[in-house]
Amino acid sequence: MTVSMRVMSAGDGYKYLLRSVAAADGDRSLSTPLTRYYAEQGTPPGRWLGSGLAGLGDGRLSTGDQVSEAQLQLLVGMGRDPVSGEPLGRAFPRYAAVAERIKQRVEQLPGELGPAGRAEATAQIENVETTQGTRRAVAGFDYTFSVPKSVSVLWGVADAGMQALIAEAHHEAVAEVVDFMEREVAATRTGISAGDGAVAQVDVTGLIATAFDHYDSRAGDPQLHTHVVVSNKVQTALDGRWRSLDGRPMHAAVVAVSEHYNAVLADRLTRTFGLGWEARERGRDRNPSWEITGVPDELIAAFSTRSHHIKAEADRLIAEYVAEHGQRPSAATIVKLRAQATLATRPDKEVRSLADLTAEWRTRASSLLGEDVTTWARGVTGTEAPVVLRVDDVPLETVAALGAAVVAVVGEKRSTWRRWNLHAEASRQTMGWRFASARDREAIVGMVVDAAEQASLRLTPPELASSPATFRRVDGTSVFRPKHSTVFSSEELLAAEDRLLSRSGTITAPTVPVVTMEQITARPDSEGRMLSEDQVQALMKVAVSGRVVDVLVGPAGAGKTTAMNALRRTWEKHHGPGSVVGLAPSAVAAQVLADDLGIATENTAKWWSNRLAHGTTFQAGQLVIIDEASLAGTLSLDRITVLAETAGAKVLLVGDYAQLQSVDAGGAFSLLVGDRDDAPELVDVHRFTNAWEKTASLELRHGRTEVIDSYLAHDRIHDGDAEDMTDGAYAAWRADRDEGLVSVLIAETRDDVTTLNTRARADLILDGTLAPGHEVALHDGTTAGVGDIIISRRNDRRLRNRRAWVRNGDTWTITAVRDDGSVTIRPTGRRRGGAIVLPASYVAEHVDLG
Repeated sequence: MTVSMRVMSAGDGYKYLLRSVAAADGDRSLSTPLTRYYAEQGTPPGRWLGSGLAGLGDGRLSTGDQVSEAQLQLLVGMGRDPVSGEPLGRAFPRYAAVAERIKQRVEQLPGELGPAGRAEATAQIENVETTQGTRRAVAGFDYTFSVPKSVSVLWGVADAGMQALIAEAHHEAVAEVVDFMEREVAATRTGISAGDGAVAQVDVTGLIATAFDHYDSRAGDPQLHTHVVVSNKVQTALDGRWRSLDGRPMHAAVVAVSEHYNAVLADRLTRTFGLGWEARERGRDRNPSWEITGVPDELIAAFSTRSHHIKAEADRLIAEYVAEHGQRPSAATIVKLRAQATLATRPDKEVRSLADLTAEWRTRASSLLGEDVTTWARGVTGTEAPVVLRVDDVPLETVAALGAAVVAVVGEKRSTWRRWNLHAEASRQTMGWRFASARDREAIVGMVVDAAEQASLRLTPPELASSPATFRRVDGTSVFRPKHSTVFSSEELLAAEDRLLSRSGTITAPTVPVVTMEQITARPDSEGRMLSEDQVQALMKVAVSGRVVDVLVGPAGAGKTTAMNALRRTWEKHHGPGSVVGLAPSAVAAQVLADDLGIATENTAKWWSNRLAHGTTFQAGQLVIIDEASLAGTLSLDRITVLAETAGAKVLLVGDYAQLQSVDAGGAFSLLVGDRDDAPELVDVHRFTNAWEKTASLELRHGRTEVIDSYLAHDRIHDGDAEDMTDGAYAAWRADRDEGLVSVLIAETRDDVTTLNTRARADLILDGTLAPGHEVALHDGTTAGVGDIIISRRNDRRLRNRRAWVRNGDTWTITAVRDDGSVTIRPTGRRRGGAIVLPASYVAEHVDLG
């Protein structure tokens, strides 16, 4: 996503924006913020954005004015007017940081305060400390606008004039999108209390935002991006009062805003430079990215990793070794030197000037391309006269066809959708077109979305009563219904849901006698485990119900695997060996089910393709267990269950409606559970050691946000800037690993995952845990050798041992590396089976560090 958003809390959260800002001297004459600060150590000061500025400080702030730290502290830290200091509506509550500053001030000025002053200050501190609680008010929304990778690369190596024009196009696109958000997204709530369903959602006069430019990624690669912090304080258009932004549309519109920014920026760059654009695949379950034609993937890749810095430092260390020992180090020593270089070149917090960064980027790119990169950059631009569209250039029949195409794509991914889902896809569908202005693009995309809504099935009932004009927006809609909140679906999906509900109520499926079930559940399994009471009751319901489509619900740690094992034994005792088969939405989940239950399994997509190719179907009396059913698409479940019903089999959907839902058009599992008041459910969680955590996990599962206080009270939540949090998480992972525990480290982005993987591997090499010799390059830009854990990222049934084949998401241990780049691997964890050889091509294209 090119635009991301995170919520900013009141207090000192704004300070990270100021860490890299260069000192201003007030005597800058060049045209853009970036060029004014080209030679300074740091980034430009922030600037004000948004039409809501007119309501601040008697109109003394204007778009483009420089932001001061004092102004940020007042607006974002305290919820006050950044000029006058007056509260904007209700000022934010004071927090611990405020109390600490008061304490420091009291300590610095003991003589000046006097006894009465000290008493008043002490009372204020106590009031702050006792009222702050553990929650913080929302101060704003931090949107990060990042130009596409190819744009960052071109900007990073171009001459100063082109750099300024690219940055200007980026700033103009950001301003256009903020203007779009003011008109289409921003709103506040008024009327009855915010907890009441009759609250009116009304328009605001505009947004108040600050924009801070940054040049590079944490790895030092070119990454032109701007942090736009939108204040939570807005002025109501209806009565002029200051209120808070309605956060719901701000979250709902993020993806649509991102796609809109991508397109508006592409339009501006094409109008400025005559650039061409092309869609490039990005791999695993990701939408294609649109990049500048003529900027090769090799150059983008070179500026997407830290490999250059690591290689340079490794070469230096090797040269030092040769100078000291008079000979080249062995292969094993080189691996250790590279690990040392990896840790030595970890990104630090050094602040550099754009001039220094640009010089380094140009040198790297020129070396890669074999020519002067600024000359190359000029050749990329002006390749063709841009053909731009106005609103009238797009025929209405084309708009209608695009609307139908948008619904078809969205309907494959969602069971229901709203306007912002359609808007995001409409922007993707029109990304290949270039428009003469942002308003032209908005108009056409809006028409496509209107057509998509017409092609959808409306689920939200219409307004039955007409609201007075006072309570209607400019477009005629009622303020008592949030903008763009209408829910849509399609007749195909609803028909599939109806058929699933019907099969859930049909009781013609095979069953198991109660006595057979009692015989199995009364005895321990092969590992000596006895079923709990809730497990026995849930399985009894499933075994005797006769429902063609049945469900088994259970949160993580409730013993679903143990229960399914008992059910499998019971079913096979009555219906015979092989009468239980398994399916799952992914190949990895299918393999886990096979290992756990010892039954034949397959992923749902592959099973269906086998069905089409070979006529595969079910047999009478079979029990078909579909695990991780909340991840299964509705249409897929409909296709599978109709075959089971026809064959005289029973389908059991196992999962948790409160966990991650389907990436396809899903929600059927939750629908089937909610349609019954007797759904079999496992309620006793066995996984946790601490009793409080068992209870808290169930509260969290049901969305009860007050349970977050329990995690805070038990020191399970930590906050800080990204680098500190990354370091803390990594240190905790290493501590677990050193104690022999199995620990999972999760990061926000793929780049973060790669950085952490590289750091972990370097540490393991230097402490002697890993001793790889020969290494191979992997898909994520890292290297691996004997002993490394890797992840396969593509299903390939041709690569297999006697028990398993290579699946997307499986982890493996490398046992040998061959000269041709292929590797020998073995499964990790409980999975068994012999070695598998991964060809060099698979290793290079579909393997990451694990």
